[in-house]
Parts: sequence; structure tokens; C-alpha cells
Amino acid sequence: MTAPVFLADSLATTEAGSVVALTGPEGRHAVSVRRLRVGEEVILTDGEGVGAYGTVAALEGKDRLEVSVTEVRTEPPARPRITVVQALPKGDRGELAVETMTETGVDAVVPWAASRCVTQWKGDRGLKALGKWRATAREAGKQSRRLRFPEVSDLMTTRQVAALLTEAPFTAVLHEEGSTPLATTPLPRTGDIILIVGPEGGVSPDELSTFAEAGAKPYRLGPSVLRTSTAGTAATALLLGRTGRWG
Repeated sequence: MTAPVFLADSLATTEAGSVVALTGPEGRHAVSVRRLRVGEEVILTDGEGVGAYGTVAALEGKDRLEVSVTEVRTEPPARPRITVVQALPKGDRGELAVETMTETGVDAVVPWAASRCVTQWKGDRGLKALGKWRATAREAGKQSRRLRFPEVSDLMTTRQVAALLTEAPFTAVLHEEGSTPLATTPLPRTGDIILIVGPEGGVSPDELSTFAEAGAKPYRLGPSVLRTSTAGTAATALLLGRTGRWG
């Protein structure tokens, strides 16, 4: 079984032979919840591509352990980079979408306030919801043994998403009425790929028009219509295979 992963504050100066202390909530989880013991293997990561592999060297109290580092690995940013613009789903399905996309390998998630979203992020409630998405990405990143966790941006409006699209070489709106299959369309080898997933009520005609002006065409995934909380995961998996990132 692969060693458990814990999030460390900074590993920029860590090298083989050094000792790194894990404290705070992550240290407490390792010591008091996982009940790790001296000699057990662990992986520390900063979530930004650096991983320190080693063994538990010492335990102190309920929330501190020291890791003797045997190897440091650096994971460069993946290319092409896959971003999913995710319209806000109802209930906790947004966190489900973030979790499964992270486990699959998405590089960034953009929460989108689409016009047909039932869920709205406003004020403190919106900040709390965004915090849950980011926490979900961190936990799913650790669970799936990633060294580089996906970025979860601030909530964006349709106009802000459209501005984001102009910077990417390939952009697509996942839409059941799209005439072009995502499975066969040519893809870039570098740069950003941006996928847009609409809400339960679908992407509105005005939004499709705005995105078209920014260069994003509608593409279909398959014959069935997927829920908003699963479409991004399915599309990410498809593109990871097609671009060679899954190989």
C-alpha cells in the first residue's frame, strides 16, 4: 500500500538526509488519527509539485512528528494543462465534482455563477462554500497521492470566464447539442485546455453566444446526458487519455 500523504507548509529547501517536522492539523491527523509509528513510511508534499519521501523518525505529543527524508521528488506542471469551469451544482454535488476531478487529474477548477444555477454564492455563505471546494481539492489530492493539487479559483461570472477563454489554445463547452465529438477533435500538445460544464438547467443561449465570441464551441461527450457533477470528470479522463498524460 502506498504511503499516506500529508500537506507540509514548505519543502523548498528540503533535501535527502534532512528532517522535517509536521505539526498543526496535519500533524494531529498523522499522530492522533492515523496513529503512525516510528519507522512507517510517509510522503510530505507542499501541494505545488514537491514531495518529500521518508519515514517517521520521532513522535511528540498528539500533533507533531518528525520525518527523516530519504528522497525528494519534483513534479513539473502537466502539459497540456486542463481546467474545468464548473457551474455551481445544487447541494453538495459541487464538492463531489471537485473530489472526482481532483482524483482523475484536473489541474484547475473555476467555480462559475451561470445564469441558470439554482445555487448562489453570496457573502459569507459564498466564502464558506468556496472554502469547502478548496478543502475538498486538498483532501482529494492527498488521497490520490498527488504532489501538485489543483487550483480552485475565486467564483467567476460569465464575462470573467469569457475573458479566461481568450488565453487558451483550446476551449470547449460541454453541450448535448454539440455537433463535434470531444473524443475526435484535434487537441493542442501544450498550453491550456478549458472545458465548461453548465448547471442542471443547462448553458443559456446568451452564455453560449458569449463563449462563442471568445472562441469556445459546443462539443458533445457521448450519446447520454451526464449530470453537471460528473461531466467534468468524464471529460477530463477522456482528454488525459487522448493527450498522453494517461499512458
